[in-house]
Amino acid sequence: MGEEREDPQKLKRIGAAAYDYENDPRWADYWSNILIPPHMASCSDVVVHFKRKFYQRYIDPDLVVEAMSASTPLQSAKPSASSSNSSSAANGEARAHNAGSTTRSSRASAAAGSNTASVRWDWKTVQFSVNAWVFIVAVLAIFPLVPRSLSNRAYRLSFMGTACSSLYSLYALYGRPRAWNLQAVQVYFQSIIATKDFIYFIYCLTFVTSHLCLKFALIPILCQALEHIAKFLRRNFNRSTLYRKYLEDPCVWVESNTTTLSILSSHAEIGLGFLLVVSLFSWQRNIIQTFMYWQLLKLMYQAPVTAGYHQSVWAKIGRTVDPLVQRYAPFLNTPVSAIQRWWFR
Repeated sequence: MGEEREDPQKLKRIGAAAYDYENDPRWADYWSNILIPPHMASCSDVVVHFKRKFYQRYIDPDLVVEAMSASTPLQSAKPSASSSNSSSAANGEARAHNAGSTTRSSRASAAAGSNTASVRWDWKTVQFSVNAWVFIVAVLAIFPLVPRSLSNRAYRLSFMGTACSSLYSLYALYGRPRAWNLQAVQVYFQSIIATKDFIYFIYCLTFVTSHLCLKFALIPILCQALEHIAKFLRRNFNRSTLYRKYLEDPCVWVESNTTTLSILSSHAEIGLGFLLVVSLFSWQRNIIQTFMYWQLLKLMYQAPVTAGYHQSVWAKIGRTVDPLVQRYAPFLNTPVSAIQRWWFR
């Protein structure tokens, strides 16, 4: 019976090794954005390690990738050092010199790796700081006792902070286009257009440039900031006494109710679309903003990261509205059909 039950991680590592990386365009972009010394890039162990990290990020998040040992380049220098003892004195000196240079380069690469890890840690800290700042400013914007001028300024700053955070996250995950020509930029945008960070970047641009001040639009911003803050605190401050005493229960609740927060965000985003349509009949109407936002809602309906929640909300709306249209306003069937054709196109 023990032989029939395979180690799940072993099966996942076999799947990662068998994956066709060469035919996945994301692997080429991922590998080109990894900063490692040239002599390590040709090492098979290093390539296998980063292929597993790529597989963990894009294919199977449950795959456990162990940290790469910093002594791997050193091991390749040991055979040359041992063989130098049995060779002539001249060859021995030359190989000893080569072994020494290899050792120094491996130590330098290990130091570079630790520096890169510290830089990445700082990046995560900066990301957390921006999201915490956005959360505080957004709460300040919706708090009813805050003066109106300060509230409006906090409203715009919260969108600007989320836009910067989303843009930075896109750069950290996908880098920049491999070349500044039309084809490379088009391929780059095709790889990021369906991501949550790009969607929220466009979402924030839509409202930060508008003279309308819809506090309702801050709900998705607050939900996203909460998710980032809770995830960072649980991973980095779980041993802190202050965290265990005051923040552990809220962070656990947020991480266990991410689906609820996503559903709340999708309801708010769709409700904003109808609010913008209603605003077209007021003096604050903005036709361009309304059209752009409905294009964004169309993208949210089709993008995999948000499609499930938005399709569920639109299905509820259809089940409520369709019987009323059929019963009381059948003349609306033609324009509704035209809108549906545009929506699903």
